[in-house]
Amino acid sequence: MITGRVLLLNFSYEPLGTIGVARAVCMWFSGKLTVEENDGDNVLHSPSTTIPIPSVVRLRNYVHIKRRRQETTMKRARIYIRDRYRCQYCAEHKHAKDLTLDHILPRAQGGESTPQNLVAACVKCNQRKGNRTPEQARMPLLTSQKLLRLGLDHVLLCHYAESRPEWKKYLFMDESDETEMNIAA
Repeated sequence: MITGRVLLLNFSYEPLGTIGVARAVCMWFSGKLTVEENDGDNVLHSPSTTIPIPSVVRLRNYVHIKRRRQETTMKRARIYIRDRYRCQYCAEHKHAKDLTLDHILPRAQGGESTPQNLVAACVKCNQRKGNRTPEQARMPLLTSQKLLRLGLDHVLLCHYAESRPEWKKYLFMDESDETEMNIAA
């Protein structure tokens, strides 16, 4: 329980990311945040008290963040999570070691190395596609362009929310987003 993740919201209810349960409880004790949702009936026990485990917490003060710091940390892993460890051309599930990142619009044709232009692909499909677009190679993408435009941080939070239904309303996930994520699965 203490190793779980807690959804951290800004004062404005904007999702900022996740923090560990221990950090959330410490911040709650120090008055830095409020608990919006508890993790069901799960509790932490001390010799003198019982504390409900938080699932969603909100900061008491607004934190100004520069519009999303560059999502460069763990870009490869986040793209694999977004694409559910599945080749976006042949739909085969693979281990990370068997996947590569493919540029939808190849760099030779002006494509950038941004999450919106990168998808997970198996080595075989990546080599078959070569320096062509999916249309030129006649290899349609499984992932919709809408899902590719979502920020990787949001995709990661939505991935966590699959097992945490109480998070969905804070991540502004509606039925079409859920369907979109499941279709990509």
